[in-house]
Amino acid sequence: MAFTMRQPFKLTSALAGASKTAFRSTAAPVRAFHSSRPANSFFTSRSTAPATTLSKARYAFRQSRTYMQQPVAQAPSGNLTQKLVLGGAMFGGTLLAINLVFNRETRGNTMPPFERAYLNDTFMHTGLGIGIIGLSARAMFQSGFTYRLMATNPWVVMIGGLALSIGTMMGTRATSPDNYIQKYGLWTGFNVTQGALLAPLLFMAPPALIARAGLYTIAMMGSISFVGATAKQEKYLYLGGPLLAGVALVAVSGFAPLVLPATAVRTLAFTENIWLYGGLAVFGGFTLYDVQKILMHARMAERGLMAKDPVNESISLELDFLNIFIRMVQILMMQQGRRK
Repeated sequence: MAFTMRQPFKLTSALAGASKTAFRSTAAPVRAFHSSRPANSFFTSRSTAPATTLSKARYAFRQSRTYMQQPVAQAPSGNLTQKLVLGGAMFGGTLLAINLVFNRETRGNTMPPFERAYLNDTFMHTGLGIGIIGLSARAMFQSGFTYRLMATNPWVVMIGGLALSIGTMMGTRATSPDNYIQKYGLWTGFNVTQGALLAPLLFMAPPALIARAGLYTIAMMGSISFVGATAKQEKYLYLGGPLLAGVALVAVSGFAPLVLPATAVRTLAFTENIWLYGGLAVFGGFTLYDVQKILMHARMAERGLMAKDPVNESISLELDFLNIFIRMVQILMMQQGRRK
């Protein structure tokens, strides 16, 4: 076949020779020659053997080498600088706007040292908890553990994960701060279960989008925490009741796609906006409330009315961070889908 393809002018003679050989054979008469379907080997490839795994791997390796050898267009450094400047300006503007709107009346004196120490200790535990959540989610994603769990039965995984999360959270809150091993063990288990619940996001969103959502969440929580720390004492503690009502409304809107039919497009879009943007507002308010509550607990601990427990205080801020982060990821994914 390769000879025929390399010398096309000998194609006629090759076909003639093949026909003479067929007529000479006694086992195959003329009628059988016409009835049999001629194999069209002119347009087939040279190799008719089935592709093995080794050949596929070699082909993929060659393709990867070809891709790697292609020149990569480097992004201009000015674009990154513009993004950094824009991000800093957004953070500064958000901080200034929130401070002007919600923090017109600041405390006259400076923050006492015991309040500052307790607040810093709580923020340190919050950062450690978020780090454990991120590392555990990344480890479960890379090992394929989350995919295997979700492939078995997603509902069982979600219900079991929520049960473990609530159980470890309640166990952590009920444990005394003096029992370090049990308290930090339950707290670590709570963070690992949160990472398991957060790991499916890594299958849906690219790493760059997740990093952007994390930066936006840190900027939002940082600015709101600054307002709560510099505001008057117990100024925003009255928000507890309205925020609980808002959380109930957001939770009901999150379950709306399970109840409403698919034809109710406008209603589903409205409930989705409530879950996304209403959830951002509610958990932003919870961040403000939790910071003021931490400062109130610091004053109570200084008077001996309660024990210092920054681990319990950090759980509330971690939940605020996760709820804001998940909504940031979904909003950025929606914007990316509209651009396409």
